[in-house]
Amino acid sequence: MELKEIAAVSGKGGLFKIVKPTRTGVILESLDEARTKLVASASQRVSVLSEISIYTTTQEGAEPLEAVLQKIFAEFGNDTGVSGSSDGDELRSFLRHVLPEFDEDRVYVSDIKKLVNWYGILVKYAPEVMKPNVEETKEAKKAPKKEAKAEIEASEVEAKPKAKKTTKKKSE
Repeated sequence: MELKEIAAVSGKGGLFKIVKPTRTGVILESLDEARTKLVASASQRVSVLSEISIYTTTQEGAEPLEAVLQKIFAEFGNDTGVSGSSDGDELRSFLRHVLPEFDEDRVYVSDIKKLVNWYGILVKYAPEVMKPNVEETKEAKKAPKKEAKAEIEASEVEAKPKAKKTTKKKSE
């Protein structure tokens, strides 16, 4: 399962797996033990997790949720040490530890509570989304090799002496 297959619905707690789209909305299934199904209509706000970012003060202006979740998993594993019921200062300090450049003016405590709750649900019911994408990892490993190969080829070209062109004079 990937983050692009998981959604949050405004007004509904928890996370939902996207089952399939319909003409008027989308069919969702909760990620908890109950596995309740829900048809979200166009009037409901459905947010796919792969499209969510957290505001930062960097030049990019935001960090994708997937990258933040992977940082949390790398740092804390299955237990973050905080919960959605923790106080605001504790939640802000948690996010500051994971993402020091988050924009404190635009990221509210309620957003951090959602992040912590979502993280708990994902670790329990969809832990595979916490691991880096295999295709991205393969591409990242291939990119330096291509550059190195290009550098080697360029140095070989420079090292080879240029052959002199000889022209034969026609004898008259």
